[in-house]
Amino acid sequence: MDNGGGRKVKVAAVQFACTDSPSDNLATAERLIREAHNKGANIILIQELFEGHYFCQAQREDFFKRAKPYKNNPTIQKMQEIAKELGVVLPVSFFEEANNAHYNSIAIIDADGTDLGLYRKSHIPDGPGYQEKYYFNPGDTGFKAFITKYAKIGVAICWDQWFPEAARAMAIQGAEILLYPTAIGSEPQDSGLDSCEHWKRVMQGHAGANLVPLVASNRIGTEIIKTEHGDSKITFYGNSFIAGPTGEIVAIANNKEESVFVVEFDLDQIKSQRHGWGVFRDRRPDLYKVLLTLDGQTEKPF
Repeated sequence: MDNGGGRKVKVAAVQFACTDSPSDNLATAERLIREAHNKGANIILIQELFEGHYFCQAQREDFFKRAKPYKNNPTIQKMQEIAKELGVVLPVSFFEEANNAHYNSIAIIDADGTDLGLYRKSHIPDGPGYQEKYYFNPGDTGFKAFITKYAKIGVAICWDQWFPEAARAMAIQGAEILLYPTAIGSEPQDSGLDSCEHWKRVMQGHAGANLVPLVASNRIGTEIIKTEHGDSKITFYGNSFIAGPTGEIVAIANNKEESVFVVEFDLDQIKSQRHGWGVFRDRRPDLYKVLLTLDGQTEKPF
């Protein structure tokens, strides 16, 4: 949005505690989207898999019933209506069923309600409390930069945020803002492990390394899921935040309260800063072939 002094865009992050009722969560998301819009937001990020509890704490066949196809998805259609009414961009996270495949996906809704396309989560975690490999196929869309009314945005999902390659892939395609919807909290197997500060610093690094603003939206609250081994419990630590193009945190929520916050960025000014810093000028893709390997061996000894 050009306001005379540059292309200024207001981005928002929201965070809330999810119930296990899709209709209740959709109503909460809509309320917070409207609050962000009233604060002037143009691009609004909702947390990962916000339609219900984070079911990946358990490996349960009945939870596959939560998946819905991408086309004619009622939650996406509702968000398209809201986006069009308010003139805002909405990335919408959902559990996707695609024939016999399942994905942790996000649809990008432009400010006129148009569905710009789909991103499927590429990196799928598998550990105590976060058993996503049971439910989700690895994403096959590749990393994208979506051209919206207000900015070219890159959107990846939760575990993707730990991989600098994903952030760089979106940035070299021209993403001006990176967005990461998330569901992360305590570790059921180790009550003493708190990844919150590590989680923030990694994404601050993505913002700083690529000289782009970054938005992360996480949930809050404690969720208990029944498993074959008894109850599993995660307390989600919130701390949704917005970082500026040098990695500085410019707005952040706490670990307990529902939040909506908005930050304005001048994308033209940031573009000049990014170009002047030279990190994209001085890249050496011809030397990065090792990144295409798992073991660091570009020439195999066998």
